[in-house]
Amino acid sequence: MAASVREKQTVALKRMLNFNAPPLKNTTAEPVWKVLIYDRFGQDIISPLLSVKELRDMGITLHLLLHSDRDPIPDVPAIYFVMPTEENIDRICQDLRNQLYESYYLNFISAISRSKLEDIASAALAANAVTQVTKVYDQYLNFITLEDDMFVLCHQNKELISYHAINRADIQDTDMEAIMDTIVDSLFCFFVTLGAVPIIRCPRGNAAEMVAVKLDKKLRENLRDARNSLFTGDNMAAGQFSFQRPLFVLADRNVDMATPLHHTWTYQALIHDVLDFQLNRVVMEEGAGAEPSPSGARPKKKNRKSYDLTAADKFWQKHKGSPFPEVAESVQEELDTYRAQEDEVKRLKSIMGLEGEDEGAISMLSDNTAKLTSAVSSLPELLEKKRLIDLHTNVATAVLDHIKSRKLDVYFEYEEKLMSKSTLDKSLLDIISDPDAGTPEDKMRLFLIYYITAQQAPSESDLEQYKTALLDAGCDLSPLNYIKQWKAFTKMAATPANYGNSGVKPMGLFSRVMNTGSQFVMEGVKNLVLKQHNLPVTRILDNLMEMKSNPETDDYRYFDPKMLRGSESSIPRNKNPFQEAIVFVVGGGNYIEYQNLVDYAKFKQGKKVVYGCSELFNAAQFIKQLSQLGQK
Repeated sequence: MAASVREKQTVALKRMLNFNAPPLKNTTAEPVWKVLIYDRFGQDIISPLLSVKELRDMGITLHLLLHSDRDPIPDVPAIYFVMPTEENIDRICQDLRNQLYESYYLNFISAISRSKLEDIASAALAANAVTQVTKVYDQYLNFITLEDDMFVLCHQNKELISYHAINRADIQDTDMEAIMDTIVDSLFCFFVTLGAVPIIRCPRGNAAEMVAVKLDKKLRENLRDARNSLFTGDNMAAGQFSFQRPLFVLADRNVDMATPLHHTWTYQALIHDVLDFQLNRVVMEEGAGAEPSPSGARPKKKNRKSYDLTAADKFWQKHKGSPFPEVAESVQEELDTYRAQEDEVKRLKSIMGLEGEDEGAISMLSDNTAKLTSAVSSLPELLEKKRLIDLHTNVATAVLDHIKSRKLDVYFEYEEKLMSKSTLDKSLLDIISDPDAGTPEDKMRLFLIYYITAQQAPSESDLEQYKTALLDAGCDLSPLNYIKQWKAFTKMAATPANYGNSGVKPMGLFSRVMNTGSQFVMEGVKNLVLKQHNLPVTRILDNLMEMKSNPETDDYRYFDPKMLRGSESSIPRNKNPFQEAIVFVVGGGNYIEYQNLVDYAKFKQGKKVVYGCSELFNAAQFIKQLSQLGQK
């Protein structure tokens, strides 16, 4: 897998924007100007990968939503990038009838059915626009890549395939089929884009198994159909392949319910937990009005500001997995070096402003001209640096406010102890009944983790006591109802997940409260350092990737879509460890697991691990789904 999925998806998009011809590297010719029409799904796929500037460089002058009011631009080619849904097709037919553009390049995010194609054809005939529909393509890009090694299936309509949707008690078989088909369609697109036929492993008896069976069938059918197979011929010949096929591990969210509720301590996962962070963009409210508004005046509307955290941002790439205190320190260091550079420019300016009478100044001038030229040429770089420093200062400060006001460090440390079964220094009830510690939601998360990880469930009387305390703290108990059912059900099925002996070493409170000029006042926040440990999903991957024998994973089913007859077995045919693996969690994932896998892969030389999930939720969103399930 020489190129990452992110690169492959970006290349596919650029190719599409170039009328499905490979982009020419070194031509100085102007690009062809064109408009891009997408739906919300297309927008979500493109926005984490290509910036508006990159689109412009590719000749996209205008990008519009399909269902917005668009004016005709008769002499321009239009590239459509939409899902093949009924309403989208109707709208495209309407565009043809209204003769909006010069020519139409229709690209469907996932494969379009024969009948829908015929609808477009008849509309084109009726509108006398057959010659203008230049190309129709299936792009097989129905998934969203957020990192080089992370993808999610969809962002729009994600409640259709959410944990709640899959685990509803009253779900009909037909609904379940539809959910599975949606998931499989996206995964199929993922492997087409990757250009690899994986070997699939999955547990038995849950949603992950259903996905595996369907995906195996879909890949198999595509490989059988030699004329139209997406995995042969030119897709493959690019030689992007190592000889070994990737391992594809399907896990079910029910394997590990504690991690999505866990308070976290690394930068990216914290941002996702406490701020509004989706598709690599953080949306924050600007500082809540510091100056009081005059009495009687309307309070100022808070500005919402959004920041993109991208692959080009070196600081982000380096620190997104670091513990928060480390991030705060690094932001401060960056700020100091930047200020030093800025002062240098200012100093040069003041020298240049000297009058020419002074002999000394003239000799200094000639020295300084060279210096100034270099300072001026590094200005754009400095400004970009300043923008990134400001961004991280703002984001990190916002996160720090949450940590301090909700005592998240206390929660994190306590939960780690619960999960690693180490001794607790104070009772759970104390934290739940401490009015200063966190929001009701934080307390609920803590208690659910305790409940999920406990070897034996608390006795009825204890449970009542906890419930009373939770209710007093203002918690909604419906998530607990669901987790109780879930625990009773899994107890029959399996042993509780083991979270490794994680352990956090508290390094004392921030001993040197960061140098006084610091932006970040960290007093009272514990400086916790993480020890590497594997979460359940990572452990499952490790067993399957390294071919270790382990009761947890020995029963996993094994599918190889390339074998002629689908052989039902859990006996792997090849005994060699895999070099590349994709882990996919059916029912939703989070940045904590992603980070854990990234750390795991760092220790393994030359191994690549990609993390995917059907939706990305933070603890608040997950709790909401649990409480919906618990209200039934």
